[in-house]
Order: sequence, then structure tokens, then C-alpha cells
Amino acid sequence: MSDAAQPTAAEVRAAAEAVKTALDRHLAAVERRSEEDDQAVYEAFNELAAAAEAYDELLYDRYDEVTPFEIPGAEDTLPPYTGPEEPNALSVLIRRDYAVAEPQRLLAQAQRIEAVDQEDGAADDRAAGTLHGALGVLFGEYEPDEIASRHKEFGLEEGDSTLWVTAADESADPGEWLDAPFEQVDPQRVVCRFDVSSVFDEDDDSEDDDTEDEGDEGGEDLDDIDEVELHTLDEEEDEDLEALDADRR
Repeated sequence: MSDAAQPTAAEVRAAAEAVKTALDRHLAAVERRSEEDDQAVYEAFNELAAAAEAYDELLYDRYDEVTPFEIPGAEDTLPPYTGPEEPNALSVLIRRDYAVAEPQRLLAQAQRIEAVDQEDGAADDRAAGTLHGALGVLFGEYEPDEIASRHKEFGLEEGDSTLWVTAADESADPGEWLDAPFEQVDPQRVVCRFDVSSVFDEDDDSEDDDTEDEGDEGGEDLDDIDEVELHTLDEEEDEDLEALDADRR
């Protein structure tokens, strides 16, 4: 950045004063809080975050220095909860993403399920040799939680996932929301949420870079344990798949 574009020392000082003011307002809002999810505290938090971010940017532009503060942005927080204090009903919304990493394994698993159904007289040729059909067979046969725990067996690779628990005053009538089950989710009624993403692992890895060399031996041992456990779990399934592939040939 050129000298002409740099903020002045007075601008940096003013930004620092703004942080102090926002900090005092936030503390005052917390001290006056009348309930756990107080709107005034939420607003004061956002003002403090904005002031700290502005000061951090000016400080860096002027002096090439940073602050030790790490305040989550608005996208990392939920709005204040406005649902019932004693919910009479709840909804659990789950999204799990997968990549089809091994299509042939997925097809073989679906055809294996159909083969068992044929023996029982319940086959309907759902897979028909297509990935689309195979997915229908797989998710029709197993519960989503079982697929999540055994995804490697089915040729799937886990992506991001999230689970939201939302509160309601009363249970929905049967069939009320089936036409559009995800359209009317109110973030202010989310009681809690749990997110899983590889970006969290990447953040942890970057923090551990300085100590990576010291922990290499232990890390390799842990990796070996994970691989043995997965292999032991999948060994019988793999033998069945190989037999099925041999029959197909």
C-alpha cells in the first residue's frame, strides 16, 4: 500500500477509541441483561466486533501490526433465540453431503441387496445398473445414520454435514409440511446446531504446523490404528463384493 493510501495516526487512534467505547457499551449491556438471549447484548456484541475489525485493519495498514482478538463474524453466529422457553415440539434438520468416490462399489452393494431380495421374493429390480437407482436402493435399505457410519463400504466419501434442532410451540399436523419441508426454517428458533467440515481440520492442521515434526511418530501410530479399524470393519464386506464381482464376470 502506498504512503498516500495509508490511514493517518489520528485515524488509528480514533478507531482504538471506538473499540474502547464499544467495549464499555457491551459490558453495560451484559450487566443490564434481563434474560439469556438479550437483544441489546446481541447488538452490542456486533458493534464491538465491527469496531475491533476496523481497528485491526487500520492498525495493520498503518503500522503493519495486528491485534490478538479473534471475534467470530456474523456468518458464524445464530441470531438471538426467540422461540418458546419450554418447547412442546421440535424439528431436527440434517444435511449430509457425500461424493460418489467408488461408483462400482456403490453399484455392487445395491445389486447385492437386490440379490438378497430376490431370494426372499421381494425384488423389484430397483437398481437396474444405474447410480441413480443404486442410491435409491441404498437409502431405501439403510437408515441415514447407518450410511453415515458405513459410507466407505458403499463407495461414498463424506463431505460437510450439519444438524439443526429447532423448537416449536406445537407439533405440525400430519403431512402439513411434506410438500416443502425445508422452506420455513426460522433461524431464531434454532436451539442448537452442530457442524462438521474438513475446513475445521485444516484450521487445526495449520495451528499444529510448528509442532508437526515433534509429533510425527505419534501421528503415524494414530493413522495406523484408524486404518486397521476400518479394514477390520470392512473385511467381510469386501470379500462378499469380490465374490459378487466374480459371479458377474
